[in-house]
Amino acid sequence: MENKLDVLIIGAGPIGIACALACKKNKLNYIVIEKGALTNSLFNYPLNMSFFSTSEKLELDDIPFISTNPKPNRDEALEYYRRVTTSNQLNIHLYESVISTEKNEDGFLVISEKRNYQVAHIIVATGFYDIPKLLNVPGEDLTKVSHYYKEAHPYLLQDVIVVGASNSSVDAALEIYRKGGNVTMIIRGDAIGERVKYWVKPDIENRISEGSIKVYFSSEIVKIEDQSVTINTPKGELTLANDFVIALTGYVPNFSFLQKLGITLSEDKLIPTYNKDTMESNVANLFLAGVVCGGTETHKWFIENSRIHATQIISAILEKKEGNLKQ
Repeated sequence: MENKLDVLIIGAGPIGIACALACKKNKLNYIVIEKGALTNSLFNYPLNMSFFSTSEKLELDDIPFISTNPKPNRDEALEYYRRVTTSNQLNIHLYESVISTEKNEDGFLVISEKRNYQVAHIIVATGFYDIPKLLNVPGEDLTKVSHYYKEAHPYLLQDVIVVGASNSSVDAALEIYRKGGNVTMIIRGDAIGERVKYWVKPDIENRISEGSIKVYFSSEIVKIEDQSVTINTPKGELTLANDFVIALTGYVPNFSFLQKLGITLSEDKLIPTYNKDTMESNVANLFLAGVVCGGTETHKWFIENSRIHATQIISAILEKKEGNLKQ
């Protein structure tokens, strides 16, 4: 058992790092546990991805993020968060998963794969990139189907279906098309998503208009087979020749993990219960930070508007500690 900690942070994404910086600045005894690599979600983003935000909106604790591009890319972000972590000597344990937590009179007993921790406060900053929204159709378990996209090279000269109309779907479709893949998009709605990056939206719409990228709007996949995909369209079912399916239909937080911690979720959008001023959940001394606060509305919170959560949480923890000392 390690010595008692003031704070244990679950998740070493940008917001978890922001919380660690705030802990260190305020001399709190803390640790960050991350089940994957540092900023694991960003690491798993497509190799050529560019952010919607500018670099200053991705900065943590006023530490400058210098980018050579108007919109920083994945590699620049990874380098920035690595440098923030190492130069500030943050106490982060990577590749260590939380198994369980138990409330006790001293706070929480947190059991991980590697050791146990006695902590006074927990911050959950786990993001949402690990659990994809499934199509729930026959054949989705075939090896040709992926819910993640890394790069276009494997799809050269292949018939590729990209499912979805979000930024990730549009980026994948355009890149695969430009690297020599034959791309068809399957979109449940009647248009490209409104939140698609403003400099990319005209590009995909023009490629669709000229026929370079085929699209079926108001359509969805009903069956996936080794060499084909059957889709349901407004004109009826249609079977398309197919080598790969990239289903970029979004991701969700680990709701079962939140419920195991005792956090209650709303019935409709599974939004966890928390105080908007302090970010404290319905479980005393357990706080939420970042995109995990949005439930199924994963577009609601992102780096630039949830960096403030670190300040809110640490201020609340310091106030609690001060109150305990006065008692």
